[in-house]
Amino acid sequence: MNHGLLPRQQQEFRALLLARRAALADQRSAHLDGRSRVEHARELLLQDGDDATQRDADREVDLARTDRDAVELAEIDQALARIDAGQYGLCADCGEAIALARLRSAPQALRCVDCESRRERGQPRPASL
Repeated sequence: MNHGLLPRQQQEFRALLLARRAALADQRSAHLDGRSRVEHARELLLQDGDDATQRDADREVDLARTDRDAVELAEIDQALARIDAGQYGLCADCGEAIALARLRSAPQALRCVDCESRRERGQPRPASL
C-alpha cells in the first residue's frame, strides 16, 4: 500500500532520506570527533576559559545541537521504516495523504500540515527572547 505515491516517488523520498541521513551522520560524527555524546559532554564540562558565562552558553548550544541531530536521525529512520512498511506519506493522525510539497520540504514528516498545525497549537509555545 503506497497511499498514492508512485514507486518512483517512493524511491525519490528514500534517496532524499538516505542522503540527509548520511550527511547528518557525517556532520554529527565530525562534531563529536568520534566520541559518544556522553564523552563529548564530559569534555565540554571540563573545558577551561576566562568567560564562564560564555562557556556555559556555548556548552548549552553545543549539547542542544547534538540532541537536535539525534532527534532528526531518529525521525529519518522512522520515515525509512514507514517506506518499508508501505505507510510512508500517510498522516499519522488523520490518515490522509501528506502533500508532496510537504514531503519534499520535510521528507521525514509524520503529519499533514493541518494535523501538525493543530498539534502545535495544542502545545505551549517555547519562550522567546
